[in-house]
Amino acid sequence: MGVTELKRKARRNRAIANNKVSAIKQLLRKPTIKNVDIDAIKASFAEKKAA
Repeated sequence: MGVTELKRKARRNRAIANNKVSAIKQLLRKPTIKNVDIDAIKASFAEKKAA
């Protein structure tokens, strides 16, 4: 018969792999933390501990 290409299956496999990669990249995205006031956070812990 010769070699036959399963083009639809290859396209499907590639799409599944790309979807998995994009899902992992989406999960790894994190928002940037800006303007964190460390002293205020420490004070809030002290308040909780005293209460």
